[in-house]
Amino acid sequence: MDFELSEQQKTFIQASLDFATKAIEPGAAQRISNQTFDRALWKLASEFGFSGLPIPDNYGGSGLSALDTMLMFEALGKGSSDMGFAFSLAAHTFATAVPLWRFGETHLLDHYLPKIASGDLIAANAVTETTAGSDIYQMKSKAEKVDGGYKINGQKCFITNAPAADIFLIYAKTDPNQSFFGVSSFLVEKETPGLSVSKSCEKHCLPTSTWGNVFMDDVFVPETQRVGFEGAGGAMFHDSMIWEKGCLFAIYVGAIERMLDKAIEQAKTREQFGQPIGHNQSISNKIIDIKARLECAKLMLYRSGWLYDQGKDAECQIALSKLLISEFAVQSSLDLIQIFGGSAIDPEMGILQNLLDALPSRIFSGTNEIQREIIARKLGLRK
Repeated sequence: MDFELSEQQKTFIQASLDFATKAIEPGAAQRISNQTFDRALWKLASEFGFSGLPIPDNYGGSGLSALDTMLMFEALGKGSSDMGFAFSLAAHTFATAVPLWRFGETHLLDHYLPKIASGDLIAANAVTETTAGSDIYQMKSKAEKVDGGYKINGQKCFITNAPAADIFLIYAKTDPNQSFFGVSSFLVEKETPGLSVSKSCEKHCLPTSTWGNVFMDDVFVPETQRVGFEGAGGAMFHDSMIWEKGCLFAIYVGAIERMLDKAIEQAKTREQFGQPIGHNQSISNKIIDIKARLECAKLMLYRSGWLYDQGKDAECQIALSKLLISEFAVQSSLDLIQIFGGSAIDPEMGILQNLLDALPSRIFSGTNEIQREIIARKLGLRK
């Protein structure tokens, strides 16, 4: 086994880290406090390439492998504390651009994908409903076949990027008698009659990532705007979740390393009882635990990306890495709070925000309970 990254990968990582540190981190605390989605910053990040890293270069992307994309997003999470902004970029790229690229017809790719990959169009994936979270195939939104296309009716909730989005990938039932094969997906522009979006909803976690509800009232969508064949929505969603669980959670690996750096600095400079607090075993042990989690997370993440790039079945490894990284991020955040003590509660320190941003990672992209079900199925414990 060769664990050495290539010189090209090292260059990618350093460039991404420099961009995150110099372009995204300045002003992050104010954006987080004001819950601001910064479209100008989005344009900068898109020009750098984050909105289309895995998309082929003939469609305006960078054509990176899954592993290389993970490395880029990991550096983004390490270099900036604005996890909400990184989350919005990941949702745009992995939940919308990737399934369009992998399943869309040529005319859709030619017309939309370059604009999505360049960030000129902000994209949102609209699948979740109040009655369809972990069990998305229980969605109530329906796409009724009509002359020349479909009429979509329904409501989506918790949709990342929705208030800022220019285009939506909407999933709806085309066959209510089917589950996996009864769902189809459609590319819908924001100005389409009958489509409306709520204002951005406040949230404590990932606050700079705007989200809201999407309403469809007799939204007519031409058949040419369907992505993939009718009934392919389940396969599309499943495929996009493999990319999302792999590449999005690279951000949290970067965040754990950022927390480790903060912990070490605090342990060396903060003194109590006449010595740096890092001399206390109870403190050094917490830092060692964060370091151990970081190394484990990197190995799990990189191996899952490598397996996927080799064309091997990586579903189990990606589910395992999502499960472990999210739990590691939460526990490392708790340890960091203990290391910083009372000052961790000061919002200007940004320590507590690490925990708030880590908590939903155990829920989105499939809850950790669902990841355990996936792993159990891959181990032959479920039918």
